Amino acid sequence: MKFLANLCRILVGAVFVFSGLIKLNDPVGTQIKLEEYFEVFAQDWSWSAPFWEALVPYALGFSVFLCVLEVVLGVALLVNYRLRLTAWVLLVTTIFFGFLTFYSAYFNKVTDCGCFGEAIKLEPWTSFGKDVVLGLLTLVILWQRDAFRSARTGWVVALTTVACLGIGIYAIRHLPPVDLLAYKVGDNIPKNMKASEPLRFRYIMEKGGQTKEFDQYPTDTTYKFKDMVLLNESAKPRITDYRIWNDTTDFTEGSFRGKKLFIIIQDVKKAHLTTLEQIKALARDLENTDVTPIVLTSSPQADFDAFRHEHQLAVPYYFADFKVLKTIIRTNPGLWLLQDGVVKGKWSYLDVPTKADVLANR
Repeated sequence: MKFLANLCRILVGAVFVFSGLIKLNDPVGTQIKLEEYFEVFAQDWSWSAPFWEALVPYALGFSVFLCVLEVVLGVALLVNYRLRLTAWVLLVTTIFFGFLTFYSAYFNKVTDCGCFGEAIKLEPWTSFGKDVVLGLLTLVILWQRDAFRSARTGWVVALTTVACLGIGIYAIRHLPPVDLLAYKVGDNIPKNMKASEPLRFRYIMEKGGQTKEFDQYPTDTTYKFKDMVLLNESAKPRITDYRIWNDTTDFTEGSFRGKKLFIIIQDVKKAHLTTLEQIKALARDLENTDVTPIVLTSSPQADFDAFRHEHQLAVPYYFADFKVLKTIIRTNPGLWLLQDGVVKGKWSYLDVPTKADVLANR
């Protein structure tokens, strides 16, 4: 039993550390997932909508707390730090995550829970199953807690906490240390918008009260369509919602022609303006080069026009969906360099490149 308990301790600890580090690499991604859950709960439980809506401004703080907590709990488990307390907190955390994944699976809401960030995508029921297994393993640890020898490893847990907070803050203020999104440097955006191979479906049809499955849509018109299942899920386009426009033009395809430096200001009311003058200076420096600066925003046109005039931002601009811009780059504002649809550079507003940096990244 001691061997089994130690095996459970190592497995649960390793999973929590791995999961937490992946999410800590991109706390804004977890923030987006939390906001999706808050939105779903506000809709499904309308009587409590003000509560969930009030939590939205604090979603990023919750995200960092949960990411750090996962890593710290995993490390505490691995180094035998206060095992009883650690295991109980682990159990409560697992139940919390289990509730979220069960809700996602049963009600088909927030179908990507973000359990392993952008690194590993799990189906909702798979995510819930993972949480159930972790919960059972944690119960074994609690049951056999007296079999573990306490260790003076508080300093390891303390250092882990400080290091994790540092990583999280860095990822928020700059960019994720490891970019796992479909808009990362080196990615071809038009290619990511297409299926990697022809999509194959299984068609579920009904006739005479009996259900039958077909790999090809049946030519027999007496069959009634019920459902279809995608067989090669991994072949789906990685990007499905990228679109750029203004009042008169759909600029999506145009954004893939030539060399464009997109200045992405997701929301003018929440934009960090400490380096806006540097960004404007960079746009001026790129005049008479083959790189065209363009602003992308999801703010209402009236708000952006007021912002543009107030800050004398004399750069062409287009609109895009907020979640798309948040996925392209996590900071607000941020810079995104494209050449013929291929991503050549990404910078936070705190890391504004020089003209030479932009030209060197083509």
